Amino acid sequence: MHALRFHECGKPAEVLRLEELPPADLLDGEVRLRILAAPVNPADLNFIEGNYGVKPELPAVPGIEGCGEVVESRSPDFQPGERAILLRRAGTWADEASLPGEHLFKLPAGIDPLQAAMLKVNPATAWRLLTAFGTPPAGSWIVQNAANSGVGRGVIVVARTLGIRTMNLVRRAELRDELLALGADEVVTDDDSAVESAKTLLGKDRPHLAFNGVGGESALRLMNLLAPGGIHVTYGAMSRRPLTVPNGQLIFKDLQIRGLWVTRWIESAPREELDAVYGRLAGLMLSGELSVPVAATYPLQDFKAALEQVAGSSRNGKILFVP
Repeated sequence: MHALRFHECGKPAEVLRLEELPPADLLDGEVRLRILAAPVNPADLNFIEGNYGVKPELPAVPGIEGCGEVVESRSPDFQPGERAILLRRAGTWADEASLPGEHLFKLPAGIDPLQAAMLKVNPATAWRLLTAFGTPPAGSWIVQNAANSGVGRGVIVVARTLGIRTMNLVRRAELRDELLALGADEVVTDDDSAVESAKTLLGKDRPHLAFNGVGGESALRLMNLLAPGGIHVTYGAMSRRPLTVPNGQLIFKDLQIRGLWVTRWIESAPREELDAVYGRLAGLMLSGELSVPVAATYPLQDFKAALEQVAGSSRNGKILFVP
């Protein structure tokens, strides 16, 4: 098998190597997957750089999510030809991966493998954002930044199914019509005018939940839009700028500042809960309601070109490896 592997942490384009590795022996209860698609996520890059919440055991194969087809199984729950996503880190930037069947979620027939490869992290994060901190009642508002991201799009779609309205902040004004077509209720540009623009559209209503994937000034704008006692949840830091909380937001508005790491939920939730959530999200993906734009796909050997496009400023969609 071939895999992208790194022997030291650093800049991904500099430390990654395409290597030929012997296939692992399959143990009782394990499944061998031929990887069909694996996205390049910011968390993957942070993992390679050594800046992620989990440190790599070197040498390591990156790839926190992906979709594969069963080619060999020693688990009674999976048969060759079935497709699944990996719920645990198993190094998906490779031709194949082997892991216990209990760490897989079986996909419904007919689902697009490119979309399924992105099911584990972003849609589940969107679901948890909307349900883990007290699901807002139908008709109420949430506010989020990074609304065009994979998580942001997931929030828009899932919120619509729950009857929750979304106020969405985006960096580029030209994204407005696209997100409105997806089901967003309101979209404003994430700049110095965002707070007043959003307040005008909200009227007297104020959201009690805010989802921050950016940090810096954008995170502060969400705080300014929250109702007193509201919950500000950080799940990412795209700007790589710290979260600064003014004293007044805590003293006078009594905001709750929380964080969400979906990996912790995946590792601790009962299997029945995981199956129910991923089953619901897979159904939305199968119907076409839940989807993430794909900018390009690359074979493993073209990883430097893939990483270069990931770093580009004009990209609109995810980059995936298709081994």
